[in-house]
Amino acid sequence: MPLFIDKLAVSSPDFDNLGRIPEEFSADGGNTTPVVEFTGAPEGTVELALIVNDPDAPLAQGFTHWVVYGIAPDASKLDLEAEGVREAPNGAGVASYFGPQPPAGHGEHHYYFFVYALGTKVEGEPTREEFLARYADDIIEQARYVGTFSR
Repeated sequence: MPLFIDKLAVSSPDFDNLGRIPEEFSADGGNTTPVVEFTGAPEGTVELALIVNDPDAPLAQGFTHWVVYGIAPDASKLDLEAEGVREAPNGAGVASYFGPQPPAGHGEHHYYFFVYALGTKVEGEPTREEFLARYADDIIEQARYVGTFSR
């Protein structure tokens, strides 16, 4: 698969890229959803998708913490109440945000906030794995922002 990187960007004012995610956004600290911002969606983008994954989790595919579809291409930040926006099952099988909660003593985990600019609409609420299998060829561009957390 070719690289799809250019001007698309994802960020959060709640923590620095490669910085520690504050406790309030962890599963044990309140599970508050962080603010997620977007810029630079390329021409032809039909919708954005956001997937947060921890590849350091001791599972074959890591652990998926958040899956969101239907984000408007001109959205500057994630609004879960916006028309068409919907959450899909995370690694726990629940359609919502699940904050960092790595095993105690397992070291620093990395939480990848991936944004995908898509040339088509995502149908339904596929899991991360289903999304990547079905929509990989529809990705126009992607970007990531990484937070860290340990217990």
